[in-house]
Amino acid sequence: MKLLVKMEALHKIQEQLFDSFQKNQDRYFGNLPQWLKIEKEKAIQKFQVKGFPNRSMEEWRTTNLEKALQEDYGNYFKEAEKDVNIDHVFQCEIHNFGTLLISQHNGFHVSKDGKDLTVMDNGIVIGSILAAAREMPDLLQEHFGKIMPETKDGMNDLNTAMFQDGFFLYVPDNVHFDVPIQMVNIINTTENLMIHPRNFIHIGKNSNVKVVYCDDSIQHGYNFINALTEIYVDSDAKFDFYKLQNKDDQSILLNNNYVKQEKNSETQNFTIIFNGGIIRNDINVQLDEYCKADVNGLYLVDRKQKVDNLVYIQHTKPHSDSNQSFKGIIDDEARAYFNGHVRVDKDAQKTNAFQNNRNILLSQDAKAGAKPFLEIYADDVKCSHGATVGQLDENALFYIMSRGISEKNARILLMYAFAAEIVEKVSIEKLRGRLDEMVTKRLKGELSSCEQCLLHCSDKHILSFDIDYDNV
Repeated sequence: MKLLVKMEALHKIQEQLFDSFQKNQDRYFGNLPQWLKIEKEKAIQKFQVKGFPNRSMEEWRTTNLEKALQEDYGNYFKEAEKDVNIDHVFQCEIHNFGTLLISQHNGFHVSKDGKDLTVMDNGIVIGSILAAAREMPDLLQEHFGKIMPETKDGMNDLNTAMFQDGFFLYVPDNVHFDVPIQMVNIINTTENLMIHPRNFIHIGKNSNVKVVYCDDSIQHGYNFINALTEIYVDSDAKFDFYKLQNKDDQSILLNNNYVKQEKNSETQNFTIIFNGGIIRNDINVQLDEYCKADVNGLYLVDRKQKVDNLVYIQHTKPHSDSNQSFKGIIDDEARAYFNGHVRVDKDAQKTNAFQNNRNILLSQDAKAGAKPFLEIYADDVKCSHGATVGQLDENALFYIMSRGISEKNARILLMYAFAAEIVEKVSIEKLRGRLDEMVTKRLKGELSSCEQCLLHCSDKHILSFDIDYDNV
């Protein structure tokens, strides 16, 4: 009976979303090009059939959205925010970080100069995805919706149908841009908010770009974020993508990243989680020949926080390398799960694919799970996987304490050394240093979800975080 009631509640929300789309599509999407209107209409019809995911689906067994979807999120569409002073909302105080900053406020792109789309001297186009669809459709239409695969659940379809804005980045061929591009998705409202940011990144042939993407909360109302990012990396290009997540405990963040790499391209993908209510990162990478993909993750969670990291890497052609490395520290009643899947197609000979997940539990109630999986159809490959769940090494702890270091500090040192392996791989020096400080603060119990962005570190604010070191 309980299951039937829950399914009826989810179906009711599904119908509300469908009705809202039908009633508001002309008002909110009337000025979009016809091809995008068609994509949205097709997507809402697919969502009607698929609906919300549930735990009977294998891919969603560890992610429970039922409670989150019982909240009243009010209107599913909002008016664009035109008068946001981003300098008053967001401040990034990493000295000499020197990023090119673009911001999204409660689901809408905002800029200091009021432009929805900016074309730089080197040909880079950056700004709002809806503006790109209207003004430069040729840069978006070719790959939009074609990088992500068809899924059994309807969340990607819901994003396509309901998104009102998102980030757009186009980098033409042969552009080597040394300044990191920082995209900040800010939630700043006390109302319950459901938004569906849609992001698209195109890296041209033989280009080299680094992007830092931050998910942050200022006001801490219930918010449900269903984000989807498509990334196309053309041949001989290099792309680094850093996803930094520091949300409040009331947040639900579904983050779907889809990457397609053409011949001889290289990518580095980092997902670093400091706080969040329910966070699910779904990372999907498709590799052509002579490609390299390095996918890394670090999650530090406690209280009743919940994080799922799902990684799917598909080798379609020969001579490509992939590596997955995810590490987590879990305390209190927090939960963390890793699902890593590598598929090597029949034609993908000479593939090297490695995956590793390691977890440290700091309390008896903390839980971590791992499901590494290799699906191999080629016979000339080097592939391996491994996963561990355990506690801090008592021998190492005793050794450090024998050097005159207190038990509390000895434990922090061991946890820091465990996490530092991921942070040290960050190629942006200023970001690496800042993340190193953030990890140290988090392990010492001095960091909660920031009042500004994840990278904000102002001495004017006293940060606090409740953690019981008697259980560490």
